[in-house]
Amino acid sequence: MKKLRLGFNVDHVATLRNARGGTHPDPIDAARVALGAGADGITAHLREDRRHIRDADMRRLRDGLSAPLNFEMAATDEMLKIALDIRPHASCLVPEKRTEVTTEGGLDVIGASAALKPYIAQLSKAGIRVSLFVDPETAQLDAAVAVGAPVVELHTGAYAHAEGTPRFAPELDRLKRAAVHAAKIGLECHAGHGLNFSNVGAVAALPELAELNIGHFLVGAAIFEGLDATIRRMRAAMDAPRR
Repeated sequence: MKKLRLGFNVDHVATLRNARGGTHPDPIDAARVALGAGADGITAHLREDRRHIRDADMRRLRDGLSAPLNFEMAATDEMLKIALDIRPHASCLVPEKRTEVTTEGGLDVIGASAALKPYIAQLSKAGIRVSLFVDPETAQLDAAVAVGAPVVELHTGAYAHAEGTPRFAPELDRLKRAAVHAAKIGLECHAGHGLNFSNVGAVAALPELAELNIGHFLVGAAIFEGLDATIRRMRAAMDAPRR
């Protein structure tokens, strides 16, 4: 199987920085360490309320790194304007609510298809690879193709939350079916949310997946192990099922 790419999400490095103000820890420094330890790209979510990543962070990530930058964003005119100005390698459209602690589920591509189409079209025209963050449901994947998205990222939150419960195996099966269906209909398939050292292996073993995006867990584990060692350990856990 092909190597599975690791996208390191730097959002919660910025969360730590913002807790005290100032400039430390710097998400740009964290991105460089992660890339040196085996990450393949950097993901950052510029939220409407700027609770972690800030506009200046996106520009510094674009200018200061040679690796691909994945700009997670809500489908809003404000974020579209910023993305078209920054021109990241990729933009992942995600649902966003001010009241949520973190992204709670995938986009309703079926219900929002008319609204999503112009954003996907403009981003794609600018040469930005567009992905849609979706729940692992075949109908949502079919809708992603219909609105012109070349890539989907499967929301693995339900799978991760089910770890240690009877729901774990069924949720893994749901991810497997979605990944197979995505490949069948021509979508590049990524996955992410809630993945950790103990649950990443079964997901990494899915041959249809090209990329995993992981952030919060890695930042938390780095407190105890250091970021370089944490990224290397995750890289090894992702690579093992593909040997």
